[in-house]
Order: sequence, then structure tokens, then C-alpha cells
Amino acid sequence: MLAITGASDGIGAAVARAAVADGWRVVLAARRTALLDALAAELGGPDRAIAVTADVTEWDDVQRIPAAALDAFGHLDAVLANAGFGAKRGFLNESPEFWKSMVLTNVYGAALTLRACIPALTDARGHVMLMGSVSGRQVGTGSLYSCTKWAVTAMAEAARKDLHGTGIRVTLIGPGIVDTAFYDDPPGGAPLLPDDVARAVLYALDQPAHVAINEIIMRPTEQEF
Repeated sequence: MLAITGASDGIGAAVARAAVADGWRVVLAARRTALLDALAAELGGPDRAIAVTADVTEWDDVQRIPAAALDAFGHLDAVLANAGFGAKRGFLNESPEFWKSMVLTNVYGAALTLRACIPALTDARGHVMLMGSVSGRQVGTGSLYSCTKWAVTAMAEAARKDLHGTGIRVTLIGPGIVDTAFYDDPPGGAPLLPDDVARAVLYALDQPAHVAINEIIMRPTEQEF
């Protein structure tokens, strides 16, 4: 059983489709109920996929994610903290309210997701996955989004150390430019596809229990930064 936040479209939806094709059952979490319900139905309904409407910045919402997995299937084996979004570069762009929402979603929301899921994952000796970014290894000019992804990079290592000895594996996935709604006009060459990132997630998940893939950085071949 794999739980995915930000599952209503883009990378999250691609991971859900790839995971179900690989034999996983999934809990799909996001704010957009109609998209979630449609994806859950596409993936086979309650026997394969459960939709949970949740805002990852709200603790009560996030706790419903592992609860849904446990109620339906009795266990939770992995979670992908994928919910997040970006902002225009430049410290005079975007509104303070937009910034606040992004920081809370990208950083606080990822931390709440881990906090909610770790007890069930400890029982299952499961897998924690966080969606980072190449921007979490390089600083984009005037990019507060980049700052949030640096925080997620640190969060993955902090969680790995915290969970040492529990049997839980921790993986950070760090894609470069992906063809999603994040970019209106992806710069320079062919971008990654959401399915490319999904294959990387499944690669880490499908390793034997004694193998922990701690970080995957992936870029389009033509991406320079």
C-alpha cells in the first residue's frame, strides 16, 4: 500500500498509475476531490485505489491519509510526499500570501505527511519518499521555491538519520524540468515526462529490503542547470 500526496495530476498521478500497474494499491491524497475520484475510478476503484481529500498543511486532513490505508488494507508500506508547487523568481514577485501558501505546502506539508505516516510505516518497516528537485541542489536566482526544495533535501537526510534502526528506508527524488503545469513553457530541449519520474520512484520502491536508494537526481539530457 502506497500513499501519494499531490496525487490529482502531474507526477503524483503518474506515480499512482505506474504503482498500480506494478501491483501496488494506493491511497491518493490531494485537495481536488473530483480529479482524485476520477483517478481512483480509473485505477480500479476501492480494491486498488482510495481517494482522500486532504490539504497537506492541515494536520487533521493529513492524519486521514494513513488512517484510510489502515482502515482499507490494514497496513501502509510507503508514502510519497509529493504535494507542492512553485512561484515566479524574484523577491519582488508573487504576493506574500502566495509565498506563505507555497512554503507551508512544500515544507510544512511534507513534514506533516511524514509525521502522520511514520507510525504505520514503522510497523511495516516501510519506505518514506520525498519529492525534491534539482532546485534543491542548486539555487535559482531569486527563487523562494528553490529554498523550499533545499529544505526538503535536508528533511530527507534528517528523516533518514531519525529513522535509522527502524527498518524504514528514505528516498529523495530530485527531478529537473518536468513537462507538467509547473512550466508554461519548459526551457531548452525535451523535458522529463511525469512517467519518467514515476519509473524512478518505482525503481527505489522495488529494491530489496536491505537496499536503500537514498537519493535520485535526474535531469533532461539537454538541461544545463
